[in-house]
Amino acid sequence: MRQGEPDFLVLEYVTITKDPRTGLVVAIGGTERAADILQRTGGFLTAPGPRGEYHRLPHGLPVEQQRLKATAASHALLCAGHSVHLDPALNALTAPNGERDAALRYLAQLAERASGAESGTEVAEVLTEIAGPASGLLPLARDVVVRAWIALSHDPDAESAGSDPVAELGNTADALSRAAHRILLARNHAARAPERSTATTTPPSPAKQPSAPAPRRR
Repeated sequence: MRQGEPDFLVLEYVTITKDPRTGLVVAIGGTERAADILQRTGGFLTAPGPRGEYHRLPHGLPVEQQRLKATAASHALLCAGHSVHLDPALNALTAPNGERDAALRYLAQLAERASGAESGTEVAEVLTEIAGPASGLLPLARDVVVRAWIALSHDPDAESAGSDPVAELGNTADALSRAAHRILLARNHAARAPERSTATTTPPSPAKQPSAPAPRRR
């Protein structure tokens, strides 16, 4: 007897996440019972959306308040038997320095990989992690510096204090771009380098000189 697929109540799944465009914490999915829990334990508001009602936290909440309310709502939903996905960035129960510690461990691992590299290919892989255009560490750091430079450029207090530090911050972003480019050139050179051979070869023995012919007797 062939068993059919089980029936999943997809609408009972609740996803609590932060909308990257608006910065609002939203809860999508769930039943009326889930909506009641979101409102009572997390302070969520019901709002009309293009695909039906959804729930969101009020505007203007500090980030820490967003995390606390989202975490409280998710745990209340779980205790009531609902399936919940909570964005890890909103989980107030995680260690506050967890992401920073993970980044430090990642850098330490890259240093160990660079020290233990035995081929140009392995060196190139490490340099790609540092300067890769899409997700390399230097381009990401440059993005942070650029955003900080833009924020300071619109700050009237920074302008009154003098524009040199702000301009230097912009120059630093350019320097990071140039450094990433130079590292990528080195990455390409390392990737093309021939692999080092570990096999040992014995030098050829010198050719034997022909012996002189014996003198003839008369």
